Formats: sequence, structure tokens, C-alpha cells
Amino acid sequence: MDVVTQWAWLIWIGLLLVFVVVEVTTLELTFLMLAVGSVGGLLAGLFGAPWWLQVIVAGLIAVLLLFTVRPPLLRALGKGGDPTPSNLDALMGIRGTVVVPIGPDGGQVKLTNGETWTARLLPPPPATAGIVLDTGAPVVVTAIEGSTALVVPA
Repeated sequence: MDVVTQWAWLIWIGLLLVFVVVEVTTLELTFLMLAVGSVGGLLAGLFGAPWWLQVIVAGLIAVLLLFTVRPPLLRALGKGGDPTPSNLDALMGIRGTVVVPIGPDGGQVKLTNGETWTARLLPPPPATAGIVLDTGAPVVVTAIEGSTALVVPA
């Protein structure tokens, strides 16, 4: 045990470096809190605390930071993200024009973003049984069902 007490500072520096390297690769702030806990253990050792007290100090600091500091930091880092909708959310409300007439069996629309989708009228038949949208009719996408855009006349 004399060796552990004598070289504890080196162990804490090694743990600190490992935690910082892992944090840089994961960016979850978990290992950053463990690294700060290691600094607490290192400081306790420099002030003459026995190795078991150093471990307790490091553990308490790390747990305290994990539950008090990490959640607000994660929320703060999440703010300012890109608010632009993507994937299917980007298609909701987008306008388009009919390129293949849309009847009871569906058709095709070309959206303003340049994509061409198979399309069906919403609401589904029988409510729209007699309606046919001819080529060039403006439509708005209201939902996506599989690979089919559900549209309403604009």
C-alpha cells in the first residue's frame, strides 16, 4: 500500500489524461465530469489525504458533477441547433404540381424541391371518388404514407 500512496498523484494524472482523451472522442460530457473528479482526487492527495480518501473525494465530485452540472450543460449545448426541418418533416406543406393525373388509383406530383413523388388525394376514396386532378394542377403535401405523398388541391 505504500507504493499506492507514494504514486497516487501519478495514477490521478494518468486517469485524468485517459478521461480527457475519451471525452474528446465521445463529446458526452460524462468523462469530463470524471476527469474533474480525478482532479479533486489529485488535489486531495497533494494536501496529504490517504489514498482511500482521495478515491472518495474523486467519486463524490464526479457524481455531484454528473447529476448537477452535466444536464444543464447538455441542454445549453443542444440550443442553437439547426431548426431547419429535414427528411419527411421538410415535405409537409410543400407545394407541387401534378405531372401524371391523380385519380382514384393515384398519380404523380413534382414538388417545388425538384422531387417527383407518387401521389394520392387526401381524404382517401370514396370521399374523393369522382375527383381527378389534371396535369399542372397545384397541390400541397399534407402527409407521407410510405413512398406516396398524400396531397390536397392548393
